[in-house]
Amino acid sequence: MPKIEDRLDWPNEGRQRLVMLSGCSGGGKSTLLAELEARGLATCPEPGRQIVCEQSFIDGPALPWVDMSQFIELVVSRSLQQAAQAIRSGEVTIFDRGLVDAYAYFEREGLAVPSHIENAVRRLRYADRVFLAPPWPEIFASDAERRHGFDAAVAEYQSLLRVYAALGYELVELPRASVAARADFVMGRLAGA
Repeated sequence: MPKIEDRLDWPNEGRQRLVMLSGCSGGGKSTLLAELEARGLATCPEPGRQIVCEQSFIDGPALPWVDMSQFIELVVSRSLQQAAQAIRSGEVTIFDRGLVDAYAYFEREGLAVPSHIENAVRRLRYADRVFLAPPWPEIFASDAERRHGFDAAVAEYQSLLRVYAALGYELVELPRASVAARADFVMGRLAGA
C-alpha cells in the first residue's frame, strides 16, 4: 500500500518549494500574499478564511464560532489539498497559513491534538524557513471572517511561535514596513540574500 506522502505527491525534496507565511491574525499576510502574487509567485490563500466564506454562504456549521472541531477538520483537508497541488505544479508557492496553524489551535486552547492532525503536521512538512507577520496594532482590523480582537490575535501569534519552533522550523519575522518592502524582504530571502 502506498504511503500518504506518495499519494499526495509530497516528497521531501519538493517540500522546500512550499513556503509558509504565518503569524498574527490581521498582521498583513493576505495583503503581502497579493503583492507576491502580483510579482509572479504562485500563492495559496488562507484556508480558514476560505472555509469561513464558504460555510457562511451555505449557512454551514463549520465556523470557528459555531463548531471549531469541524472547522479545523476542513482547514486541515484544504491545507493538504493546497500543498499537494503546489507540489505537482513544481513552482515555489507561498501559503497564507496551513497545517501547523490548525495544529497550533489545540496548543493554544490546552487541548490534546487528535492523532491524525499530529500525523499530518509531522509527516507533511513545509519549507524549513517560515515567515511570520508580527502583531501590528496599527494595521489590525476585525472583519466578517476575523471576529476576534487584537489581544486574541497576539495570543495566537505567541502560540504559533512556540509550535513552529517546537516542530523545528526556522522562524523569520517580517519587518513592520510597507507591503512593497515586505515583498522585497521575502523575495530576497527566497533568493538567498
